[in-house]
Amino acid sequence: MVVRSKAPLRISFGGGGTDVPPYPEEKGGAVLSTTIDKYAYCTLVARQDDSVNVKSLDYDIVAKYNLNGGLQHDGKLDLVKAAIKMMGLKSGFDLFLHSDAPPGSGLGTSSALVVALVGVFKQWLRLPLTDYEVAELAYDIERTEAGIKGGKQDQYAATFGGFNFMEFLGNSTIVNPLRVKAETLNELEYRLM
Repeated sequence: MVVRSKAPLRISFGGGGTDVPPYPEEKGGAVLSTTIDKYAYCTLVARQDDSVNVKSLDYDIVAKYNLNGGLQHDGKLDLVKAAIKMMGLKSGFDLFLHSDAPPGSGLGTSSALVVALVGVFKQWLRLPLTDYEVAELAYDIERTEAGIKGGKQDQYAATFGGFNFMEFLGNSTIVNPLRVKAETLNELEYRLM
């Protein structure tokens, strides 16, 4: 069985940083962002054993793990290991990862990769997760399990896609999709690229 998933990268127009704790808990945060036509991709090929083989094209890394051997965070593909742990995976698979933008580009690449990972595992395991649940799970994988500091806008942008106004207050997040006239979007795209 082959399963594929992708999640878009994003550009933030305003409010970046207001989604990073403790700011949203104390004052509330708001972010205006849009996703772009660049993606993080994930392809999963199911195996009949408990081996996990991961190939990251962006980092030129090939790693092999055993699901029964415990996955330790060592700075090498920690987001993948965190996703495997958080999703409680028991069956082996081969995983191929790639992004249209390099890591550290400022476009939310790592969060988009985690959303793509959650998406591919969701499809493979046939999990009935809502978009809000996917975004929260991706946030927990990246920020809690992997221990990477940051806010929530990247996970929500990659999950919901499109042009959004996001509100953060305490543990609550509201994504408001914006309807933008075609000529306004065309002008914005022209001026950004």
